Amino acid sequence: MKERRFGFREENLLSPEDAIAAFFAAVALRAPQVELVALEDSYGRILGASVYADRDYPDAPRSAMDGFALASDCVPGRLPILGEIAMGLAWSGVLPRGSALRIPTGGVVPRGADAVVPIEEASFDSFEVDVSHGIAVGDNVNPRAGDMPEGELVLNPGTRVGGPQLGVLATLGITSVRVFRRPRIAVISSGDELIPPGDVPRIGQIRDSNRFAIAGSLRATGAEVQHIPTAHDEPPALETALADALEACDAVIVTGGSSVGDRDRTPDAIATLGAPGTIVHGLRVKPGKPTVLAAVGSKPVIGLPGNPTSALVILEAVAAPIIRALTGAEPRPEGLTAVLDAPVSGRPGWTWYVPVALRNEGATLVAHPLPLRSSMVSLTARCDGYLTIGERDEEFAAGTSVHIRRFA
Repeated sequence: MKERRFGFREENLLSPEDAIAAFFAAVALRAPQVELVALEDSYGRILGASVYADRDYPDAPRSAMDGFALASDCVPGRLPILGEIAMGLAWSGVLPRGSALRIPTGGVVPRGADAVVPIEEASFDSFEVDVSHGIAVGDNVNPRAGDMPEGELVLNPGTRVGGPQLGVLATLGITSVRVFRRPRIAVISSGDELIPPGDVPRIGQIRDSNRFAIAGSLRATGAEVQHIPTAHDEPPALETALADALEACDAVIVTGGSSVGDRDRTPDAIATLGAPGTIVHGLRVKPGKPTVLAAVGSKPVIGLPGNPTSALVILEAVAAPIIRALTGAEPRPEGLTAVLDAPVSGRPGWTWYVPVALRNEGATLVAHPLPLRSSMVSLTARCDGYLTIGERDEEFAAGTSVHIRRFA
């Protein structure tokens, strides 16, 4: 008969950093697979290959302003206007010294000209332009290859394709984009108390909110989600759900049942499915101590706490490196910097994640720490992000500049 445990032994708990390191030391994840999608379908996808400039962009010097193309050493002075450069066409020949051409924004600067005088800085009629001040070589000219020289690495694998990236890909003439295949991640909620959102709960029942919060966060990171029916507490319900999920998906996330009570069966259920099984059970964090990091073969199985705030915070703050490894995405940016308007304290040797509300006070972004109640469903929707109090940071005083991470 298996020995019952009452609570976690703190000396066995790992920090989030050590837990992630232990996971990757024990599990060789399958590398993300690459597929081709049409340019218009690549928005929101993760690039699966490096993107290089196939030529110089622009391929000739171009005017940055509507104005007059001329040689910079010919002004100040009055110059005859020899004509106008049309968009999409280059001027034939060389511009004679001491003369000028009208040029639109984006027009090709002709040979013989090395600067552009903006139209609002000149006096002119149909025949002559009078420039009363000197200008420098290159003024108001976008040089050849000033944007992207031929052969330059423009976009890295792991970059999420947004509007700016779509513009670059189109400019480079890329109509079929190499992206990483979206991993399919199963989401399982466990617990006899859970009911669908459309049902009316009786006393003791709760609507299953975790699976939708987790699914939304996963989709935001570039994964596909497959919902698995809720697993009941009695065996073999969770074992069967996990086995079905692992058969169909690249990873599994379970919410609930990850602590050490009589009905918390997630670690034992994972152990029945294959090696390496449970790698980490319990973290030195608040919220989210009863977290499980496990795998069956190369497929991760992540056990999140059942409390809504704990589940979403741990997914975002701890499990994110595993999810990114599956999607191929680069690490997320650090986030925002804000100034605390009230002190916050943690616990020596532990990592605490503190939800905050943000507001602007003039040019300063201010963070107000919110009371942490891991069972609250609305807390993560009411807050704007969270700050991390590390193991060596016992307290942040009011006025301290802190990093704030937003939820996906």
